[in-house]
Formats: sequence, C-alpha cells, structure tokens
Amino acid sequence: MNQHAKLRIGHSACPHDCPSTCALEVELLDGNRIGRVHGAKANTYTSGVVCAKVARYADRVHHPDRLLKPLIRAGAKGDGVWQEASWEAALDLVAEKFIAAEEKYGSETVWPYFYAGTMGLVQRDGIDRLRHAKKYSGFFGSICTNLAWTGWMMGAGALRGPDPREMAKSDCVVIWGTNAVVTQVNVMTHAIKARKERGAKVIVIDVYENATMKQADMGLVLKPGTDGALACAVMHVLFREGLADRAYLEKYTDDPKGLEAHLRTRTPEWASAITGLGVAEIEAFARLVGTTKKTYFRLGYGFARQRNGAVNMHAASCIAAVTGSWQYEGGGAFHSNSGIFKLNQEVLEGTRMRDPSIRYLDHSRIGPVLTGASDALYGGPPVTAMLIQNTNPVNVAPEQRLVKQGFLRDDLFACVHEQFMTDTARLADVVLPATMFLEHDDVYKGGGNQHITLGPKLIEPPEGPRTNHFVIEQLAERLGVADRPGFGLTEQQHIDIILGKRGLGSFDSLKEQKWVDLQPDFETAHFIKGFGHSDGKFRFRADWTGQAAPNRPPKSMGLFGPVERLPEFPDHVDLIEVADDAHPFRLTTSPARNFLNSTFAETPVSKEKEGRPALLLHPDDAADLGLADGDRVEVGNQRGDLVLHAKFFDGIKRGVVIAEGIWPNSAHERGEGINVLTGADAPAPYGGAAFHDNKVWLRKAG
Repeated sequence: MNQHAKLRIGHSACPHDCPSTCALEVELLDGNRIGRVHGAKANTYTSGVVCAKVARYADRVHHPDRLLKPLIRAGAKGDGVWQEASWEAALDLVAEKFIAAEEKYGSETVWPYFYAGTMGLVQRDGIDRLRHAKKYSGFFGSICTNLAWTGWMMGAGALRGPDPREMAKSDCVVIWGTNAVVTQVNVMTHAIKARKERGAKVIVIDVYENATMKQADMGLVLKPGTDGALACAVMHVLFREGLADRAYLEKYTDDPKGLEAHLRTRTPEWASAITGLGVAEIEAFARLVGTTKKTYFRLGYGFARQRNGAVNMHAASCIAAVTGSWQYEGGGAFHSNSGIFKLNQEVLEGTRMRDPSIRYLDHSRIGPVLTGASDALYGGPPVTAMLIQNTNPVNVAPEQRLVKQGFLRDDLFACVHEQFMTDTARLADVVLPATMFLEHDDVYKGGGNQHITLGPKLIEPPEGPRTNHFVIEQLAERLGVADRPGFGLTEQQHIDIILGKRGLGSFDSLKEQKWVDLQPDFETAHFIKGFGHSDGKFRFRADWTGQAAPNRPPKSMGLFGPVERLPEFPDHVDLIEVADDAHPFRLTTSPARNFLNSTFAETPVSKEKEGRPALLLHPDDAADLGLADGDRVEVGNQRGDLVLHAKFFDGIKRGVVIAEGIWPNSAHERGEGINVLTGADAPAPYGGAAFHDNKVWLRKAG
C-alpha cells in the first residue's frame, strides 16, 4: 500500500481562476494541516492530474506570512504601519465609514469590488447580495472573458461545445490561444492521450514557443493580434482546394457563399504579411485540418487579451463550420461550457433587490474610476468607499499608475479582505484576514469541463481568518440590511438552495457524490439540432451590436470601443495597438507557469522556479539595441515605464517581447509592475481588458 493510500483523504475542487476547476484529493495530516494535493483519478476530466503549484498548496495554507489578525492603518497610506484590532472593532469601523460616505454622496459612492480569487459561488458572489441590498454601485465584471465569449457567441450563439474529454478521441487537436501546460494542464492530458492511442496530431498556435508548443507536432508562432488573419487564410485554402464541407455549410451556416466570396482576397500570402507565418506553414495547417474530419479546436482565453480578440475568436471558430468537423465525435470547436450549468443564484446574490437605476462601473477601468474620469463614473458620484474581496487590483488591473493613484487618495476608504499582504492590501485602511478554500464550504463549476464540484470545509483555519460569507453577513447587520432576503443563511444553506433549484440535490448529497457531470448529449453539444441562434444557423456574418452574450454590459453602459470598425465577415482588423516608430515593439504579458495571476507569487518554490521578472526578446532585436543576455532593459509607453532583465529567446517573432507572469510590484526595482504598461480602455463591442496588446519602446537601462 502506498503512503498516499494510508493517509486520510479529503475531496475538494481547485478554487482558482482556471477553466479546469480540478477535482482534488487532499492529504489531511490532522484537523488543521494538509500534505500534498492530488488530482482526483475518478473524475473523468481531471483524470488524476493537477498543476504543480496546486500540488504544493500546503505552501500557501501554512505559509508563515498569512494574514491572521484584522489590521487598521496607523500611518500614512502605503507606509505599512498597522494596528491590530478585534474583528468587532474592524467591522464597526468599516460600517461607520460606509455610512458616512453614503451620507455625503449617496449610496453609489460605495463600490464593492471582487473577482475570481476564488471561483466558489458562495464566497465569490455573495458580495452582490450586500451591494443590491444597499444600492451600492453595480459591478460590470469585464477583466477576463468578455472578448473571447463575445466572439464565440457571434458564431455559435450558445456558450457550450463538444465534450472536452472528446479531445482524447480526436485525430487532430488544435490548441489555440492557450498555453495549456501552464494554465489548464488537463487539456494536455486528453490531447496527449489522443496522440498516444490514436496517433493524433497536436497543433499549437500562440505568440511564442511556450511550454505547450514544445509538445506539439506543429507549432505556429504568429504576431500578437493576428489570429483572425490566419483563420481567414486557412478558410481561403479550404474553399480553394475543395476541402470545405459544402453540404454541412448549406444546412448549418448562414451565408457560406458570402463568406467564400469575402475570403477570395484573404490568401496565405496576404496572411503571411500580417501574421509573420510562412505561406507554406499556413497551407500545411489548412490542409491538415481540412483532411482530418475529427479535428478538435480548443480555443483559449488568449483571444480575450487583444482589442480585436472578439473578431479573432469568431474567425477561429468559423473554421470548424467550414470543415464540418462539428459533426464528428472528437471534432468541432470548444471554448467554454459556462452556458450549460444554469444555476439560479438569485438568493445568494440578492438580484431581486437590485435597483435598475443604480449605475454600473467597469471593473477593468478601476484606474479611471478611482481617478475621477467622467466617462468611467457614468454621471454618478466619486467612489469614496470600497470593500475588496478575491482580487488584487493594484497589481493585476490595467493602467497600474492610475489604480495606485486612486488608492492613495485621502478621501477613499478601502477595506481589503485577503490572505496575504498584497499590493492592494498595503494601500488599504482596513485589512481583514481571509480563510482559504479548504477552510470553508463552497461549490464550484468548471467552464473548461462539465462538472459541478463540492468543496466542503476540510480543515480548521488558524485563529483569526474569517470567510467572505462571514464578512458580508456581519456588515449586513451593521448596515441595517440583515433582515433582507438571502441574509442569515449559512454557506451550506445557500448551496442547498442553488443545487435544489437545479434539481441536483443538496450539500449533503453532493458531498457523497463529490461532483456531478452536466455535459449535454452529443447532439446538443455538437449543435446537430442547430446552433444557438433563433434560426439554428452558425453565423459567419456577425451581429456585433445586436447579439446577446453572457457578459454583455447593461444597457445603461451602452456599447464600447470603435464598434463601427468591427467587420461583417471574419477578417483581420487593426483594433490593436499597432507598433509605430516611437513604440516599435509589441508586448504581451503572458501567464507564468508557477503563478496564477498574482496568486502563488508569495510561495517560496514558485518564486524560486520563476527567478525574477524578465523580458523575453529575440536575440537579433537585442543585438540591435546593444543588449546582452541578462542586461537591465527599460520598457515603456505612453502609460509609464519600468525595468526588467533581458532574457534572450528565439521562439518569438522579431518585434515581439513577452513578460511572463504577474510578479508583485515590489519584485521590480522601481516598485511598479508590468501593468503600468497595459491599457484600461474598453475594447469593442462589450469591453474587456487587453493585457497582451501593448506597443512599447525598449532601451538599455542606465
């Protein structure tokens, strides 16, 4: 019997912002401590595999720097002078400050701000119940999915697709716009199984030769923001060489003749000049997918990081319609299954209390919001009070200098509920210690797969940290809304309501099952009975302003960006920050293997493995700039500048530079992180955050 089998094992789900939402087996050493974390072998998507950083989760749970007591600022903002307080005193102060802010400016001056530091429904989304009960400013959550989901919905009309486990039954797996080895390891589990068992080809398309591309049979390194051009050229070849499935197109798509006519000028030569790929590379890829019916396109969130990402996602998804690969098991295109779960969270979120006259604020534009930009405030008062859970905007949000400037305002009161002293917590007025996922009850859904998974409390937290749910409930009492619907329930009761409304049992029954598989049947998942639009057709002609999407902004916010430039048919459109004479390089801020956004940057093994903040650049570009490997290099644009260390890397196109990972601001020599360089403008048509879409200049640091 192995050591793992002798240990007491608890079952949970990975809470982090990752499509895999892995089902976990956790070694429980006693009531307070864990050992290693393993993937659940019985879960058919996780299939026993988790990323290395989650396997080492004990490093986070038992980290000596965890926040353990409420802290109240005792010096100037950012000076790091704190006074320990009781939970009662800290929460009393928060409520007092919120009430004072409301009395001065009205309820909209308070902005509860959160995101996906946990993907647990109760601990993440309960903050909205307080928001709606108190008529605080609304939250338009835009930072992650918007551009990708929007582009997908334009074509398919529903946010679902072929079972991700079907990758193992494919003859060709195209991994496009996601570094799966780093960001969703289970994609590789199923893709590699197809290669081993079926001889499938694995194709990877990205902006650099990353860890996933190193495992590919064919790797296509293209310039950032040019995916649409590649997709159009591929479809040009499919039509030109008789590889388009005409019968499928006629039955299932809106305007195949119009698409074919549009693509006549979108040749491989045309795309080569835009993407930096060779004509032969483009044609070889097109012929491979055109002659391999069981081709599975796994389209990732990289599409959501470019200003033209919605156009690019739509174009890439169109290829599967031209080949007709949707018809086959192991074929079609997949981005997210987030549309299949249909969970009713109205009690948890208090949506019936929402006042439609209350403004929404765009969470990606927190910098402009906090520095008083009139277009960001939508005619309402300044934000003078915030409760922040599950996110670290001073580090991860775009236009970092504006974000930091906003948090340093004397008239802004900020309460941050956190596990570590993050860059955001350092600028807070009150810091509250938070539990970790193994220390509270919650339930999770996996957009990259099909499972709802329970995450019950497995260990006791240290004395001090409290759950997000506790904070919301306690503030509701102090703010006079604890008698409103949805308050006064436990986490388990909220889970019972959510599961019960969907006919999925209860907390206790799901604890027995561990997870439930909600994958639609083959015909639904593959759109055999029609796509999600009213006419059942896949749409090549995108309705950029009329199409519904799960993350479309409220009507009161309108549309975003230059919607008039969005193309009728799939195309390449330069809605990106195009390099120019003053900014000759294009920067992407790609994920690091050992961090997840700003999480894990505090754990010793992750820090050691990542080394230091670096800038990957082509050796020939470095030579032109007189840079040696390891030199300090200054990188900047109209938003700011910072210093990184040059790291030579020939797996990118010339003129492209990459900074992997979101290091803490303090890890950089000037105390400012990579998001000094990223923009907070809202892209067309439904917003988002274009983290991989920056024009920059480089020079050797003096």
